[in-house]
Amino acid sequence: MFNVTPIPAFNDNYIWAISLPEQNAVAVVDPGDAQPVLDYLKSNNLSLCAILITHHHNDHTGGVSKLTESFDVPVYGPANSPFKGITHPLSKGDKIDLLGKTLTINEIPGHTLDHISYYTGENEPQLFCGDTLFLAGCGRLFEGTAAQMLEAMDYFAEMPDNTEVYCTHEYSLANLDFAVAVEPNNNEIKATVEQCKALRADDQPTLPSTIGQEKQINPFMRTHHADVIQAANNFSGSTLENKVAIFASIREWKNQF
Repeated sequence: MFNVTPIPAFNDNYIWAISLPEQNAVAVVDPGDAQPVLDYLKSNNLSLCAILITHHHNDHTGGVSKLTESFDVPVYGPANSPFKGITHPLSKGDKIDLLGKTLTINEIPGHTLDHISYYTGENEPQLFCGDTLFLAGCGRLFEGTAAQMLEAMDYFAEMPDNTEVYCTHEYSLANLDFAVAVEPNNNEIKATVEQCKALRADDQPTLPSTIGQEKQINPFMRTHHADVIQAANNFSGSTLENKVAIFASIREWKNQF
């Protein structure tokens, strides 16, 4: 199991530093800004061994060029990405070795068409999912479709409940506000709101979440539940016939929330 440390960046981004005990090398996920990474490496006497990119947005890639000026390291990322800084392009089913552990790649378009995830799949699994799955939420559909994003949610739902979910934004409280609106009688959501408020009051990240938690609180992973279906119907003003339509209704409601 990797040690995973959040490096805060911008207003609400997390750049994840991945390491193993007793090693002085780390990989980073989605370094939108190089300086926080460089500061982290220097203050902890660490070197950079790899960069992992989930998608092309600048708040996830903007620091790559400066980091590779200082460190000659592989830059992993989606094979179909418009971002030109990737040295090791990846597609669905590819595997990479990172610090002696294997990560499996899946293509999860929806937020962007080039979005991928990295998954350890071990006894203590860990998922690095960029802007696709958030605590109690999912990414906006900037380039992909509701069907594509729902397929990603179904892929995540098949993972073990103890899978740690490392997304890249501190959106949890805003997402939970929406989740309460969708399922006002869901006590798991209410409990998570209080947990996250306490963490933020102490200036602590609300992440990672787990797949098991997301199945209980995330409306975008609960499109088969009666209360979510009814909420989607109420928002759309019609009876929706399938999970994609339900998902699309909930996502549009979130856009306007």
